[in-house]
Amino acid sequence: MTKTEMRVVFMGTPDFAEESLKALYENEFNIVGVFTQPDKPKNRGMKLTMSPVKELALSKGTPVYQPVSMRTGEALDILKELQPDVIAVVAYGKLLPAEILDLPKFGCINIHGSLLPKYRGSAPIQWTVLNGDKVAGVTSMYMGVEMDAGDMIDTATVDVLPDETAGELFDRLAPIGGQLLCKTLVSVMEGTAVRTPQNTEEVTFAPPLKKDMCPIDWNCTMEEILNKIRGLNPWPVATTEIQGTAFKVFKAVKASGKGECGKVLAADKNGITVACGDGAVCITELQAAGGKRMNAADYLRGHPICL
Repeated sequence: MTKTEMRVVFMGTPDFAEESLKALYENEFNIVGVFTQPDKPKNRGMKLTMSPVKELALSKGTPVYQPVSMRTGEALDILKELQPDVIAVVAYGKLLPAEILDLPKFGCINIHGSLLPKYRGSAPIQWTVLNGDKVAGVTSMYMGVEMDAGDMIDTATVDVLPDETAGELFDRLAPIGGQLLCKTLVSVMEGTAVRTPQNTEEVTFAPPLKKDMCPIDWNCTMEEILNKIRGLNPWPVATTEIQGTAFKVFKAVKASGKGECGKVLAADKNGITVACGDGAVCITELQAAGGKRMNAADYLRGHPICL
């Protein structure tokens, strides 16, 4: 069997998954069907919007399936007709029942945005940044019934850049995940893929981000505050209140100065410097409630802050 003969069903939804699907097309894998989440209403007009994966699949003429549930039997019936040799899953957003996991000859292969067993769950890249990790990566694994708990096959690692946001790291890891998926599928097909059980003593979790995480606690250290601002960018975005005005905070840097935690120490061409637990942080990019996202220095030209 060659990769042009191996029947691949791909399951994924957001742009992170789109990069993996794109890699499969570029490497001439035989994609016989694509599963993605149902179209969802977006923006003010609440217009139904296709997922990035669906848009790409349709542009390539690949059949697209969008079952509401994977447990009603509908998805299983479709897959039996497609007769996949392997199912590749990347950020699909739905758990697969045992009868689907057991269907393909080569099993179900998942690409996960962390170096497992660290950060099982839905927000691994964000938590990598939130926790200040210096190394990130992606893991390919055989899927099991328990989420992100299957035997690992291969990994790819990158250094986290000092000022990198979760969104920027996400964009860097997405194509790396696609490359790893292609490499993994070839090894699975050729029978050279290894199975490494995860060390359960090293398991950590990456739960979904919530808006109640957004407020900055200025009693924290500079490092903790900067990691929070980076890790919550682009969503849900760190927030704070300065002299009665609510702000979203997109970027900040370490600054000199000390004072009562939360007190504004300076508001100048560098940005808005606020005292924290072990020094100060200078906010360099923000968005006032009802306003536009902009450099803090530009905001201050029209809205000076009195110290």
